[in-house]
Amino acid sequence: MAKSFEDIPGVEWVPGTGEFIKVNSELCSGCGNCVKVCLGSCYVVKGKKAVIQSLDRCMECGACWYVCENEAISFFWPNGGTGFRTQWG
Repeated sequence: MAKSFEDIPGVEWVPGTGEFIKVNSELCSGCGNCVKVCLGSCYVVKGKKAVIQSLDRCMECGACWYVCENEAISFFWPNGGTGFRTQWG
């Protein structure tokens, strides 16, 4: 069943995405760029490394992957029909 959040109208998340984002802690420098750009607040820096705290609000934009200066983030779009869905296209 899809879930939504009141503070993000017109958007729902459909379960079953599988693993579509990973952080390689060996490559992560802890710069925090992913934390700064993530609209869903999916990342935190713990122990000087970025970690995914939750992908519940991930908007699958790929911004975290794009700004990772050490290529520590692997990003793939989720399986078709799952993940972020918006009523505006």
